[in-house]
Amino acid sequence: MPLLRRSLLSLAATSLTALAALSSSQAFAQETIKIGLVTALSGQSARAGEAITRGMAVAIDEINAKGGLLGGRKLELVRRDDEGNPAKGVVAARELIYKEKVAVLFGGLDTPVSMAIVPIANQEKVPFMGPWAAGTPITKNGANPNFAFRVSAVDEIVNKAMLQYAQKTFQSAKPAMILVDNPWGESNEKGLVAALAAKNMKAAGIEKFDGNAVDVVPQLAKLKAAGADTLFLVGNVGPSAQVVKSLDRMGWKVPVVSHWGPAGGRFTELAGPNAKSVHFVQTYSFFGKQTPVGEKVLAALKAKYPDIKGPDDVTPAVGVANAYDAVQLSALAIAQAGSTQGDAVRQGFYKIGRYEGLIKTYDKPFTAEVHDAVSENDYVWAQFIDNKILPVQ
Repeated sequence: MPLLRRSLLSLAATSLTALAALSSSQAFAQETIKIGLVTALSGQSARAGEAITRGMAVAIDEINAKGGLLGGRKLELVRRDDEGNPAKGVVAARELIYKEKVAVLFGGLDTPVSMAIVPIANQEKVPFMGPWAAGTPITKNGANPNFAFRVSAVDEIVNKAMLQYAQKTFQSAKPAMILVDNPWGESNEKGLVAALAAKNMKAAGIEKFDGNAVDVVPQLAKLKAAGADTLFLVGNVGPSAQVVKSLDRMGWKVPVVSHWGPAGGRFTELAGPNAKSVHFVQTYSFFGKQTPVGEKVLAALKAKYPDIKGPDDVTPAVGVANAYDAVQLSALAIAQAGSTQGDAVRQGFYKIGRYEGLIKTYDKPFTAEVHDAVSENDYVWAQFIDNKILPVQ
């Protein structure tokens, strides 16, 4: 009897241990992996913040439908509105890092906001992923180790493309700059000056304006007097619209080659009929023949969002495309890391091999030296036609 009782007790103990292990495994599988997003969800650029959200959501749905990550853990998107304000962005980032314990923190639209958040991400060893803001110093921030990655345009590369496009399309010989007076404008001034110098050229003039300015005529008048034959424009939706309206007041019809700021929101509404004269850079378009990935994403967008009937409803497409690929690459990094521990995920980005994405097929997109996955060969040019962002014909 003592032997039988010991055997029964041993069997019961083993069963309880197995049940506890199973329960712990199930609890771990049920624990979500949180992906944070700090972006403008209100104001003039809210449409772009929504586009980033949609791109991330479609990618997360796809990953979760395939079983999630790390043994069945589902991804969960947690968003905060920065209102385009660096101070509010920092508060939101701290909440997502310390309270929500996000595995990857996505930045949003504005370079000044992202540049305020990146030092915190580096300090706390939380990978930062940029799906929009293009400021060169976001990823080239001097930190070692560097936790900032990006699937988006990069100013210094876009600036070369802007000059090339102005010369090819408008035969520009005396381009000038009209830049918003903030860190994003500074980043582009540096990049454009370098791009011009590489071709033994100088800007006809460089003028800056406040992001809240309602009249840019004085600055534009100086550029006109200097003989500018093309304007390089850098500013988000509202500031860019004010430049176009000021050009209208002057009656100056000069080609405008812009960074992608106008694509971020209600540009045509704010700028008026001459919004269509602005040519701006994009990383993707849902118009034309799509790859299988493009067809899949567009179908998922239509199924998830009733207002999307076709390609012209995916606006701005760049926000959707960058965010979709950025989530997929972040998921691959987590899988490579085998955990959500920050430094392991950072190193996981370097271990990503070939991935057939939406913008392109990536092949080892990140290295210890290069944290930007999109190159100068991945841009397309667009303009607003009938309030739709269409590729330049």
